[in-house]
Formats: sequence, C-alpha cells, structure tokens
Amino acid sequence: MSNKLEEARKIINEVDAQMARLFVERMKAVETVCAHKLEHGLPILDPKREEAVIERGAALVEDELLREYYIDYLKRVMEISRAYQYRMQCGLKVAYSGVEGAFAHIAAGRIFPKGHLVSHGDFKAAYDSVVRGESDVAVLPIENSYAGEVGQTIDLIFSGSLFINGIYELEIHQNLLGLPDATVQDIKRVTSHPQALSQCHDYLEMRGFETEEANNTALAAKTVAETGDRSLGAIASVETAEIYGLKVIEASINKSGENTTRFAVLSKVRATAPSLTSTVLMFTVKHEAGSLANAIGIIGRYGYNMTALRSRPMKKHSWQYYFYVEIDGTTNTENGERMLAELSRMCDRLKVAGAFAPHTEI
Repeated sequence: MSNKLEEARKIINEVDAQMARLFVERMKAVETVCAHKLEHGLPILDPKREEAVIERGAALVEDELLREYYIDYLKRVMEISRAYQYRMQCGLKVAYSGVEGAFAHIAAGRIFPKGHLVSHGDFKAAYDSVVRGESDVAVLPIENSYAGEVGQTIDLIFSGSLFINGIYELEIHQNLLGLPDATVQDIKRVTSHPQALSQCHDYLEMRGFETEEANNTALAAKTVAETGDRSLGAIASVETAEIYGLKVIEASINKSGENTTRFAVLSKVRATAPSLTSTVLMFTVKHEAGSLANAIGIIGRYGYNMTALRSRPMKKHSWQYYFYVEIDGTTNTENGERMLAELSRMCDRLKVAGAFAPHTEI
C-alpha cells in the first residue's frame, strides 16, 4: 500500500509540474488574445467562444463522472483568463472602503494610478473582495497619527488570509471647500467628519463657524454641492473639491503635521521582492510569566530591530490579546527562518503577515 501511495504521489507531482508549464504557456497566449481585443475594441467576455472551448474540452474526457469535474475546471480556467485580461486592459482591481473622494479613495489612486478602483461599504467588504478574487488588492488604513491604530483592519489581517505587501503614508491636508461662487465671508456653517472638524478646531473657532458632523469628508463635500447653499462649507481634500465641483476657499486649515494615515496594500500572495525591507509579525504568546518578554527577546537576539509593537484584544476570548510587530529586515533568510522557528515555540500562534518598504510617501 505504501509503495502504491508513493507512486500515486509521484504521478501527481509530475502532472502538476507539466500543468504549471502548460498554464504559463496558455496565459502567454491569453496575452496575445487580450492585445487583439484591446486593439479592436472587443469586450473581454466572449460567451460563445467560452462555450466552444468548454464543449471541445469536455469531449476529450470519456469518463462521465470526471467529465463533470473537468467542465467545472474549464469554467474556472475561463474565469482566470478573463481576470488576467481585465488586469492587462484596465489595470489592477483595487478595493477600498468609502466613497469617491474619501481619503481611502485618494490613497488607492495614488498607489495604483492606473488601477480600477472599486468602492466598498466597509473594511471587511473590501478585504473579502480580494479573498473571493473579485479584486486584486485592497488598500486599507492601518494607523492614523491623530486617532491611532485602525483596529478593524489589524483584526482582519490577523484572522484572515491576505498578506501586507506595502505600507504607504498619506499626509492629510484639510481645506475649506465651498460652492464656486462662494467666499469665506459667505460661509456660516461647516460640515465634515468629526475627526476633520477636531483637527481644524482652532481655525473654525477663529472664524466663528457653526459645525455639523458628516459620515466622512467626501459625503460632506457632496452635501455642499447638492444643496447649492453658499453659506455651507465642507472640510475635505483638494481631490474631493475637484470631484464635486467645489472651490478651495482656504487651504491647509488643519494643524501642521497633525494627520498622516498609513495605508496597507493587501493581496493573496506574499511578496518577497528585494526592495521590501521590513516585516510584519503577528502572534499570541503562551499564558506563562514573561512569555511576551521572551518573545521580544528572541526577535532582538537575532538582530531584528522592532519599530512597532501593539496589542489587540482577542474578539472571542476575554482578556486575551494578540500582538502586532513591525521589524526592520525580512525573514526569508536562514537567520530569519531560525528566528521564526524559535519564536514559534514561544507562541501559541505566529503569522508572518507580510513585508513592505517603510516610509514610502505618496
């Protein structure tokens, strides 16, 4: 039985190797097809062609039971082919949380200027769209210099399957926006997200404006544009003003350097490019005295400098925590593998959540 099992596994490995080579060959042909469609303005989806491919392929499998599974396999291949063509024609599908003009939308556009940006109602929806293959990457905030860590995103990274492949900083400049014919003397009331109102408190108090809270800065700008009220202003970005046809009445009204947000780029595949020089680790430690200190000591003993250490409560376990750590250096080295092996013996759970190049300004 053992010999038969080993022989079967050998056959599977050989077939998988052949399929990998054939997959690459097939996708190279798909590139040519995509170029033809792009040149001639043809849609990516060609239902009749796909039906013909599936029908022809299914006829090659004599076993009726296996034929059913092979048809499902071919359909998945067609989906992958369409996704690849869409990526080449329209850029990456980039998921973000919020509406057009929100700072997450601005960050996603700056990181992927040729990407196809897809709005989602919340962080989890954006994250899950990548998990399901509907988007290629998600751009989500992980930390704000004013409000601190974005716990919901950190929790998704800890519990989910996506990897961090980039962390980018977006410096937020708040501006007073109004209708094209409005002046600062016309403004009586200002609407925006509570955080934006707080950041601009000194300016608002100096001007004597009344304030109204909005769900986010982009929606505040949209409200001003839709009401047509010259006495109503919004606090938002320059990009948001352009989207909703508003004018920047006074620029950079928030306190200098008060608001920078770090956005993580998340995808299904963990990147290992030489340009990535920092690593994110997430772990839980055993319930023993000094276990966290020992874990931190292991990281330092292998020459890794910690640049961030945060704790987050475990949602399903009261008074238990997991830890988020950023370190200088990557772990895909012999030294890194030894460090992870020793650290895993100290931790109940250890996850290399990804790698990135730090301090990238966008």
